[in-house]
Amino acid sequence: MGARPVPAPLADAARRAGRLGLLGGSFDPPHLGHLHAARRAREAVALEHVVFVPAARPPHKPERVLAGETQRLEMLALLLSEEPDASVWGVELARRGPSYTIETLRELRALVPATTALFLILGEDNLAGFAGWRAAEEIVALAQPIVVHRSGVEPATARAELSPFARTRLALGTLATPALDASSTAVRASLARGQEASALVPPRLLEYIRAHGLYLGP
Repeated sequence: MGARPVPAPLADAARRAGRLGLLGGSFDPPHLGHLHAARRAREAVALEHVVFVPAARPPHKPERVLAGETQRLEMLALLLSEEPDASVWGVELARRGPSYTIETLRELRALVPATTALFLILGEDNLAGFAGWRAAEEIVALAQPIVVHRSGVEPATARAELSPFARTRLALGTLATPALDASSTAVRASLARGQEASALVPPRLLEYIRAHGLYLGP
């Protein structure tokens, strides 16, 4: 059996960008912290476009039950509805099995011109485990990492298992300014308690969550 059709193809604006960022995650739900991280990265390294890539099944969270693929795509579209320099790419939802960043980067590299500079936006909390990512060395060769600090997260450094080249690439891409203090886990917990989470989720997205009865339980 072949791969399923990509539910949200790579946008034309992404294909045209000379400096293209990629931000992956569960986006369960997406929130203003994700948007803030993309904006910070875009400002820091002059990105022309940022692609948000929802994971089908995060390798490090195999037991997590996520909201439906269509729902997460629709929530991301709502989050980005006023962001002309960002779009959603559903490539990982079209694959079977765990969502590996290296596979997404390889596919992206094949879809854009050779002159396009690729950047991978990471939360600083990813650094401690980054050496265990599939083909971590190839990841940093294909895309310059942009590491966004998260408020409330202890500063982390890349593991010694990585090559000097990889550690240097990660260090060069580390931004000093904190991102918005937000997480999908905190948003889900607030919604489960009946709280609005309006400081982290825009009204149009909260309306969608309420209309679909999402995140009502623990």
